[in-house]
Amino acid sequence: MKKRMAFGVACVLSVAISSAFTINPNPIVSSGALAYANGSSSTYLTDGNLLNWKSVNAKDIAIQVTAGPSKLFIHWESFGDCAWATDFTTGCGHSGTAFKNFKIMTSANSTNGQDGDWEEALEIKDNPVMARGVTIDFTGKSWFRMVGTEESGPLLEIEAFDVSNGGNDTWFFMGTSISQMGIKQQDDDQSKTMADWIHEKYPQYNPAMLRGGIGCINSTEVVAHLSEYLAYAGNVKFWAIEMGTNDAWGGGDWNLETFRKNMQTIIDSAKAHNIVPILARIIATDSAKAQWQINPKFLEAIDSLTVQNKLPKGPDLYTYFREHPELLASDGVHPNGETGGGHMIHQLWAEALYPLYENESGSGEVKIITQNTTHLKEQQVRVQGRTIRIIGALEPEFKVMLLNPIGQVLETHKIKSTDNVEFKTNAPTGNYILVIRGQSNAITTQVTIK
Repeated sequence: MKKRMAFGVACVLSVAISSAFTINPNPIVSSGALAYANGSSSTYLTDGNLLNWKSVNAKDIAIQVTAGPSKLFIHWESFGDCAWATDFTTGCGHSGTAFKNFKIMTSANSTNGQDGDWEEALEIKDNPVMARGVTIDFTGKSWFRMVGTEESGPLLEIEAFDVSNGGNDTWFFMGTSISQMGIKQQDDDQSKTMADWIHEKYPQYNPAMLRGGIGCINSTEVVAHLSEYLAYAGNVKFWAIEMGTNDAWGGGDWNLETFRKNMQTIIDSAKAHNIVPILARIIATDSAKAQWQINPKFLEAIDSLTVQNKLPKGPDLYTYFREHPELLASDGVHPNGETGGGHMIHQLWAEALYPLYENESGSGEVKIITQNTTHLKEQQVRVQGRTIRIIGALEPEFKVMLLNPIGQVLETHKIKSTDNVEFKTNAPTGNYILVIRGQSNAITTQVTIK
């Protein structure tokens, strides 16, 4: 729920939500969109599939999306060896060509991605990472175009999300080779990403996923490169962090305090940039093959960091993979794509994150507090599926209206302060506006009907 407006000079409105991690939907507008790469049509770039290796090399890429969004969050992902960055770790080398130097252009009247009038929306210089997202103004436009000074290298996917209303359902998956292989590995074309799982359960949400695993990296190297993480993924709302396998390698605890300190630094840095970090419990090994297991003290560190920093709870990769060693590769450490290991990492992340979306999809309670010079009242709005209940009152008598996003009134009720009002609208699922108006006070808030 978000504060929208307050009417009346004496009314001050604040909104307190049961979850501190509000997720605002950002509908995807690029899936299946018309795309051109160097003037030729392409279905790969917008097929919505992050789990196949169908890629395109081009220096001029144009995509037509439905007109309407005033702002777009554009996410692109390169291939390489699936590492997010090639030079953050000395433990092993990585390869890949990032889309490095290009301009993002927009048009309202192009017909084929080449003709028409184009305006520069943003210029990207010296980009070193394989997955990144940026926000551009898109008012009145229907095409965006990425024009580079050199070939892009293999691009797996380009996605565009409508963030006109402040959508922040954006995720960066910071991790080790577990994420490099698990979050970005191919099981088969029928596999689902975390975003697919979330959308299937909560259709109004389309998470944007930036996959940031780097093989061999440990928490010390992440801290050493935090400035780069923040430069290239600092505009993403949530960091889904899988870290610790390399810190805990071999089963000992000699590196425990360094790991704990580094993870706190990562958490503090994320929070300072309005990013919500979420920690996964370190994946278990198949100790029969790897000849070692994660020291439980590292798991305790993850658990305590989550509690102490009041973070949402991440997936328990340790318990699941300890009970399902068949999903690990022959080294006993990494997820096995052939048996569904990567598929399960996506699913486990989604299942851990469901409570965040459940709160935003109508099962939580929102308290709207208004105050003026003469009184303090507490107003409660509870949304359960299609039923909206108003509890309490601003004044002895007031009017409650339910509006659609373009301001059309769907239902109106006049009630007294001692009454409750219940909307049982037939409106389709989506976001609506609730207006509560008295003689001298009025407040509005957004509600979601599912």
